[in-house]
Amino acid sequence: MVGLRAALVIAVGTLLPVAASAHFYLVEPASTLVQSERGDPQKIAPCGGTTKEPGVQSNAETNVKGGSSLHIKVKETIYHPGHYRIALAESVYGLPKDPETTTKPTDKGPWSVSAKIDPNPKAPVLADGLFVHTERVPSGQIWETDVKIPNVNCKRCLIQVVQWMGEHGFNPDGDYSYHHCAALNITADPSKPIDKDWLKTSK
Repeated sequence: MVGLRAALVIAVGTLLPVAASAHFYLVEPASTLVQSERGDPQKIAPCGGTTKEPGVQSNAETNVKGGSSLHIKVKETIYHPGHYRIALAESVYGLPKDPETTTKPTDKGPWSVSAKIDPNPKAPVLADGLFVHTERVPSGQIWETDVKIPNVNCKRCLIQVVQWMGEHGFNPDGDYSYHHCAALNITADPSKPIDKDWLKTSK
């Protein structure tokens, strides 16, 4: 699933490096961490926090029926060009690595130029290349989509939302991405087949 444009690679301009960072707030479903107004702390993969501030657990859980659609809503609190990706796994160990990033060298270190996007994502990724934007959006921009949840039984599965940032310097805590997760209690729909293949690849 690719939002706004279908591409294997998102290229983002050739502006000279400037100090910048992006932030997003996970509105729906509720984040596993207590968020500030900007969505912090959100740097460390796979679910946020920073080296200095690992974050406070919110203990929030969202009940979902397997095989149904889940509404995802994020607020971009500080603009940066890039895109979003959504993944789902039974634990943090099954969540994917951050998007593969192509960089260029600068006198301030590596600078993100593009990232690979899979137009046909497979488990554990549910959607890739969402909300692609290379021009400034207003602070507080809302992005929304629905993703189909696999038909499985899974207590406290983790759905991960990653914001990949272009035109950005390397961040020791978060590479070129910011992260949020939400805990889902998924109950399979007995009228539908179980997604056994998804279970095999999400651990």
